[in-house]
Amino acid sequence: MQSLIVTYGETAMSETVQVQNYGNWTELTLNRPDRLNSFNDEMHHALRNAIETARDNDTRAIMLTGAGRGFCAGQDLGDRDPSKMDGPPDLGTTLENFYNPLVRLIRSLEFPVVCAVNGVAAGAGANIALACDLVLAAQSAKFIQSFAKVGLVPDGGGSWSLTHLLGEARAKALALTAEPLTATQAAEWGMIWKAVPDDTLLTEARALAEKLGSGPTIGLGRTKHLIQAAHTHTLDVQLDLEAENQRVCGATPDYAEGVSAFLGKRAPVFTGRSS
Repeated sequence: MQSLIVTYGETAMSETVQVQNYGNWTELTLNRPDRLNSFNDEMHHALRNAIETARDNDTRAIMLTGAGRGFCAGQDLGDRDPSKMDGPPDLGTTLENFYNPLVRLIRSLEFPVVCAVNGVAAGAGANIALACDLVLAAQSAKFIQSFAKVGLVPDGGGSWSLTHLLGEARAKALALTAEPLTATQAAEWGMIWKAVPDDTLLTEARALAEKLGSGPTIGLGRTKHLIQAAHTHTLDVQLDLEAENQRVCGATPDYAEGVSAFLGKRAPVFTGRSS
């Protein structure tokens, strides 16, 4: 698979985010390895632009990972150092301008986002990973809610994601102690999908992105949104939403192709189109 990607992938690079377009899916790599891929304003803009460009160019899946030995160490605190400012920074504005729109964008996409956590994921870096739909992590990776170490609260959706994924007790323990959580433990607790050997992480994540990118995109996207909505809906509301979404999916060419392929005992060829 590696040689196939190198041969056929179209690569475009910016300073802080690498973009590889493989047709049906797009690979995005956070690229500040000397800073453990911590976010500065430039990388925020680059990542948002890369995701929006992929969406607007009809990609059907995204795979997000990090360059070097870590996935993302969260915010680059050098850019938010009170000792270098005239007064305390307005970190709420940082969230409103950067992290909150990014999390909302990832969650709103009409297709799956795979995250391959290749090393430490700390602070907002951990929570951006948890905003993705399917998270695979190298067995050596660790997730750290490091906010307590600098007197802050979890952001990037962390207070929501941790609570919904793990429950109040474990969410509080991770957030209040800032203790690292291994990838294996994160998978056992249900915080991520699975932990895999370090040397197979990218191969597995790329294969998954390829599979999802070649899938029935409308059905996959609506499945994503149904599951996200279930947290706040009653069963009755969710049943009505399932019927509404199934009506839409049943009218797509991919449903007809899926049934035809099943009855014909062949592999389906999905287009991801609504008509």
